[in-house]
Amino acid sequence: MVSMKDISETCGVSIATVSKALNGRADISTSTKERVLEVAKKMGYVPNSSARALKTNRTYNIGVLFADEARSGLTHSYFSPVLDSFRQGVEEKGYDITFLGRHVGKSELSYSEHSKYRGVDGVIVACVDFEAEEVKELLQSGIPVVTIDYIFNDKACVMSDNIRGMEQLVSYIIQCGHKKIAYIHGADSFVTRSRIGSFLRTMKRYGIEIEDRYIREGIYHAPDVSAKITHELLSLEDRPTCIVYPDDFSCIGGINVIRSKGLSIPNDISVAGYDGQRIAHVIEPKITTYRQNTEQIGKVAAAKLVELIEQPELALVERLDVQGELIRGCSVLSMK
Repeated sequence: MVSMKDISETCGVSIATVSKALNGRADISTSTKERVLEVAKKMGYVPNSSARALKTNRTYNIGVLFADEARSGLTHSYFSPVLDSFRQGVEEKGYDITFLGRHVGKSELSYSEHSKYRGVDGVIVACVDFEAEEVKELLQSGIPVVTIDYIFNDKACVMSDNIRGMEQLVSYIIQCGHKKIAYIHGADSFVTRSRIGSFLRTMKRYGIEIEDRYIREGIYHAPDVSAKITHELLSLEDRPTCIVYPDDFSCIGGINVIRSKGLSIPNDISVAGYDGQRIAHVIEPKITTYRQNTEQIGKVAAAKLVELIEQPELALVERLDVQGELIRGCSVLSMK
């Protein structure tokens, strides 16, 4: 195994200089640091994680709490790319990740107990029931935590800007001439409440009357549920001219029902999704949607959690909003 002594002999510098270069210290020249890192890479140097842990009093292990009710795991269309970007971000800083659950072998542990058992330096929390007692216990345990899409008291959080996203999406639909707009939203959550509030506020700002019968509760990532609700909306005597879905996958369920009735999109009825998933761009017509910047959300969350771990006295506990992008597809008819 390659040691720092081997690298120092190859570079012609002291072991102390090699250590400073490998640990990113600023008190050596850039050229020396770059040469040491290049030689270390070529020689296949692997840091001794045990020695590093003893020196820094850290395990360089980060816990991931992710437990969605749909049990989609890492196939989740929104959180999967967020977590993958997060993983890349913390790995670049020298950390590994461990998924936290309720069981270790045959033993049942709370999330907080599992975190202590694994000795994680911090935890990212996404897609869980934030009102569950064991989640609250973890959040209040004193361990550095960053939440995704949920504001919890004094914890740092990274949010997709759902308020602005829905505002941009609905404003575009209205500007295309639509006034009878239905909205199928997801199950109750902080994100859902933000989107509903933004939808209603945007409609009111344009002076458009909001029809209660056009606002329906669905389930995220459930095309079959959206299909049923779409059928109900199309059966109304005064049906909407555009239906906004909770996400792009749910929109597919609506599209199938619309087509089964011999209706054309967008000529007979318009549709819009949310999330900006790849599927929205490959079907015909391409779905008008709002793309959430999942890669940036993961990067920002990784940077904030590492900052909380490594510089607790300087890191701010703050809410960080990540902007997305309106994708103008071909599924919303211009009625002007």
